[in-house]
Amino acid sequence: MLRRPPRQQYAALCYRFDAALGLQVLLLTSRETRRWVIPKGWPMKGKKAHAVAEREAYEEAGVRGKAEKEPFGYFAYMKKRKSGVEVPVRVQVHALRVDEMLTDFPEKDSRTLDWTSCAEAALRVNEPELRALFMAFDKRMASPAPVKLRAAAGR
Repeated sequence: MLRRPPRQQYAALCYRFDAALGLQVLLLTSRETRRWVIPKGWPMKGKKAHAVAEREAYEEAGVRGKAEKEPFGYFAYMKKRKSGVEVPVRVQVHALRVDEMLTDFPEKDSRTLDWTSCAEAALRVNEPELRALFMAFDKRMASPAPVKLRAAAGR
């Protein structure tokens, strides 16, 4: 049986630091099935992957911030089309530190948003690879930042 290659999407793993709660990530519900997901969307002509992730974060969750240019990771899922056909999708995820949350955004009335810990987010999402990404992100953010050594003068 012939199998099509997966379609590509780009996503934002939106995060912030709360003084009392520490690292938090943003989950939102999908419009159709109301599953917990992260903002994601299809490629946009003329936009790089991290810019698509930023755009989707704004449209779906009303957040503004800068997404990292390098992907943090990937996950796969089966997208159910309106026709009922399921299509494999590979999602490239970019970490996005949230600088601003807007009260008005395009998909405000069709989604529920929730800030939570990485561990709680991993429990809520259905995709095993996305669960693993949340746990890896929690670990990454808990480790001290790598120290950049300055070249010795005169060498």
